[in-house]
Amino acid sequence: MQRAKNNYTVNATPTMQVLTEQQIEAIYYAALAVLSETGVRVYDKEGWDLAYQGGAVVEDVQADNALVKMPSWMVDKARSTLPQRIRVIGPAGHDGVRKYKMDLYKNTMYFGTGSDTPFTIDPYTQVRRRAVYKDVKNLAKLAEALPNVDFFMSLGITQDTAVGTYDRWQYLAMLESTTKPINITAVDIEGLKDQLEMAYIRLGGKEEWKKAPCFSLYNEPVSPLSHSEEVIQKLLFCADHDIPIVYTPCPLAGATSPVTLAGTMVQALTESLFGIVLSQLRKPGTEVIIGGLMSAMDMQTAVYPYGSPEMALLSAGYTEITKWLRVPEYETAGCSDTKCFDEQACMEAAINISTAAMIGGNMIHDIGYIEQGLCSSPHMLVASDEIISRAKRILRGIPVDADTQALDVLDEVGPGGHFLGHDHTFNRFKTENWRSALTDRQVYADWEASGSKNYQQRVHERMVEILEAETEPLLDEKMYQELRRICELADARHTDEELDVQMFV
Repeated sequence: MQRAKNNYTVNATPTMQVLTEQQIEAIYYAALAVLSETGVRVYDKEGWDLAYQGGAVVEDVQADNALVKMPSWMVDKARSTLPQRIRVIGPAGHDGVRKYKMDLYKNTMYFGTGSDTPFTIDPYTQVRRRAVYKDVKNLAKLAEALPNVDFFMSLGITQDTAVGTYDRWQYLAMLESTTKPINITAVDIEGLKDQLEMAYIRLGGKEEWKKAPCFSLYNEPVSPLSHSEEVIQKLLFCADHDIPIVYTPCPLAGATSPVTLAGTMVQALTESLFGIVLSQLRKPGTEVIIGGLMSAMDMQTAVYPYGSPEMALLSAGYTEITKWLRVPEYETAGCSDTKCFDEQACMEAAINISTAAMIGGNMIHDIGYIEQGLCSSPHMLVASDEIISRAKRILRGIPVDADTQALDVLDEVGPGGHFLGHDHTFNRFKTENWRSALTDRQVYADWEASGSKNYQQRVHERMVEILEAETEPLLDEKMYQELRRICELADARHTDEELDVQMFV
């Protein structure tokens, strides 16, 4: 671990570093070699035609796919038009102000949830069950109230809706409960179109979207080195309609990528670079956020672990690569492999949140995940909010100036005195020291008198308090019905579908 010097002008903090600049360069040039020599498989004709027109070599053309090889100069050209700063601002609240925003560049840092879990932990019974519309709405309400959750993903699949339209219903549920920026998913290109229309309605028109989009799209190529028709279509649509796109591969070391962490990062970067180049060929200036939800397969259980040290290391290393590239970055933290909210959940979340904070990622998602991303936990979400708060306090560092050195205070109090009654203490203690309503610091007798509650109980009470608080609806009836109609029209196009819940396992 290396430590950077503090800079109190920008309040930079001691940070960890897992890759040297030479190692970053080695991984980058290795990715360029893979992209130009091995190539990637593209399953969309419009995609490989666009790549060909831009200078790529297209080989082994099949009925539905082709091998695309991009020379390094195409990457250089694409990087020259790729935005280094991306802004996403949530819709207005009751005051008419769009106040929750993400400015993604360099060292800015925002935490948010994961998405599309087939299961959730019931907030009251604490029983694992399949997620429904109400769960997404409740989890969005929690995120709205938690000060350290900056953006929201659905944290549940609405399995009480049609299989081909759940993405629209998830977006509606989120719009009902949060004004924070949203990172959406889309079943297909039609789902993306519908959600964009819903966003225009929520913002009050396309012109407001032009000021700043209110959502970004999560888009995932298929590891290893493949880009599906659906993924390419979404990428091109985002470029055409000024939608920030998260282009993030999810390789699993030892399964869908090389077992070595460096090899996995090379592959992930290759997959992301292809998305960058294609987006800029379609429309120079298209806003792209790259990342890599990467981990190493557990060879004993064959699962994709979310709480492993390897995932934290891969996220950290990839963050350093994206900073070197000056591309906004998407990484993972606040998640666990445990099956319930327990000590393991808190331990794994604390470690990966702290690692992500120290390395300084831009858009850090998956807060609230347990069970390898198959299940959402409202308790985990509330606890992670506090963990993030702790990490942010550490990142503030220790400013050293005339006021904080307190020489005049030391002189006034003098030897043998105390500082409890001094104005300096009164004026500074609330901002100098971290405090939390969830962490217990009482003496034993007071703790016992207040009910002897453990951390799990305190988290539960805070969660219930938020969920049961009366809040004014974010959508008036007219807007709600407009948005709901888009979902219902989508349902009408999918009347023959039956929800196969097994597809979400």
